[in-house]
Amino acid sequence: MGVLVGKKAPLFEADAVVNGGEFVEKFSLDQFIGKKYVVFFFYPLDFTFVCPTEILAFQKKLHEFEKRNVAIVGCSIDSKFSHWAWLQADQKDGGIKGVTFPLVSDLSKTISENYDVLAGEYDYDEESDQSIFDGEPVAYRGLFLIDKQGVVRHQVVNDLPLGRSVNETLRMVDALQYFEEHGEVCPADWHAGDDALKPTSEGVADYLGKH
Repeated sequence: MGVLVGKKAPLFEADAVVNGGEFVEKFSLDQFIGKKYVVFFFYPLDFTFVCPTEILAFQKKLHEFEKRNVAIVGCSIDSKFSHWAWLQADQKDGGIKGVTFPLVSDLSKTISENYDVLAGEYDYDEESDQSIFDGEPVAYRGLFLIDKQGVVRHQVVNDLPLGRSVNETLRMVDALQYFEEHGEVCPADWHAGDDALKPTSEGVADYLGKH
């Protein structure tokens, strides 16, 4: 699929851990359609190094997303039991205790494949007559901003060593919601409170004249 912007976000049903320790079967993003925006992000593995910094950063700003009617949902190829154990471990010990947003289990790797963030692919080796995986069987650091109609409006995919910016994610939420409310588009480095511009030649000229 590659670029999902402008397309319906691939749907799924999977095990998840919510509220810091509750198991949920058949967790789906369907529940948010018509109600909330969603930031759906992938990370490689539980109990690693960069991943907890991102997850804890999202938790720290969770109230900012909730003010904007945005649900945060994380996903990795780990089991629900691994998610649960990580959520119970203290932060000083490398855990993410205190995180309350859902963590989805993608053990089958099908969710990662459907969002095109799997860091490799399955292949068939004729010599051994076996299916093999070429690459790393984990997800890249993909992030998808999904609107209330279930359409992807923004995506970013980082390689495994490169952590993402939660503040940039908030900025993109603000930009999308400003456009939806006012019909004006958001220029480079736009932040909430800045001037936007009308999507006309006159609007662009007026904006450039002020800047």
